[in-house]
Amino acid sequence: MRQLASIQVIRDIKPIKDADNIEVVSILGWNVVSKKGEFSLGDKCVYFEVDSFLPIEERYEFLRGSSYRKNDFVGEGFRLKTIRLRGQLSQGLALPLQEFTEISEEVAIVGTEVTELLGIKKWELPEAQGSFGTIAGSFPAWVSKTDETRIQSVEAVLEELHGKPYYIATKLDGTSVSMGRWQGEFWVAGRNTKLKDDGLSTAWSFAHKKNLVISSIAWDKDYTIQGEFCGPGIQKNSLRLMEPEWYVFNVIDPEKNTRLPLDEMLEFCAHHGLTCVPVEERADSFEYPTVDSLLERAEGQYSSGKTKEGIVIRSTQPQYSETLRGDLSFKAINNRYLLKDEG
Repeated sequence: MRQLASIQVIRDIKPIKDADNIEVVSILGWNVVSKKGEFSLGDKCVYFEVDSFLPIEERYEFLRGSSYRKNDFVGEGFRLKTIRLRGQLSQGLALPLQEFTEISEEVAIVGTEVTELLGIKKWELPEAQGSFGTIAGSFPAWVSKTDETRIQSVEAVLEELHGKPYYIATKLDGTSVSMGRWQGEFWVAGRNTKLKDDGLSTAWSFAHKKNLVISSIAWDKDYTIQGEFCGPGIQKNSLRLMEPEWYVFNVIDPEKNTRLPLDEMLEFCAHHGLTCVPVEERADSFEYPTVDSLLERAEGQYSSGKTKEGIVIRSTQPQYSETLRGDLSFKAINNRYLLKDEG
């Protein structure tokens, strides 16, 4: 699960041109605007990532004018998003550790997650607009949910991937859909729940259209397929599709709990008439040296002309990451896309 709130340290402090009351502090790979003089170099803080949804509490009330949100899905609170203040990009929120009396000295170790302790949620909207389907149950326990970590939070992966074969795929603006066969049953799930095959689910309709339900019976083993479901009524339909499409980014062997290597995934999709996410780049040696170099690489547009969400970077062969405590796979989100996000 994504670490939304954690104990971190102030790595750098820089002034902002023509700004008397604010400055920019560096935390992990993130730049965050804060009150001038609030932090000194090396101070500990509580850092809240972009997409954190903070509860209604007095210590967050200064965010009300810019960040208050309410909907039936997540309730009410303060949503953190990428903003620009006096020309400076700011991503997330840093507050002094002393404001959080519930965090004991034993917990206040750099890197410790405090998301649950502070009641922080991830800002999410319902899985899709319109008739995406009827809930059939909880998300399959044998499947990991898809939520890549942003490069700014895990700089150490640059060294882990350095010099190794890799590929870069386009991050598409849709909603996650997983499907597959498990112990004789074909199933379909959205981001958070399994979906019922009752004629109301566009994802199930797509599975039938591709004949996956029948063809999966002949698979040599059970597989889980995960992809980004895009099209009319889903997010902002940035690809400007006229009908739904499913772009596969994972084919997983659930018994081993590992994804197939890139070439095997491409072969699997070709055999079953499925579309993979666009692979923008692949090479034998990963040489991107900094977070900023990947953020620059993440910029661009979809073929529709709309601003691209970003990129996903992976080892070509599945590789365990000590930093991520899982598969070596992470994302770089296009800051231009984030600044346009007004949801």
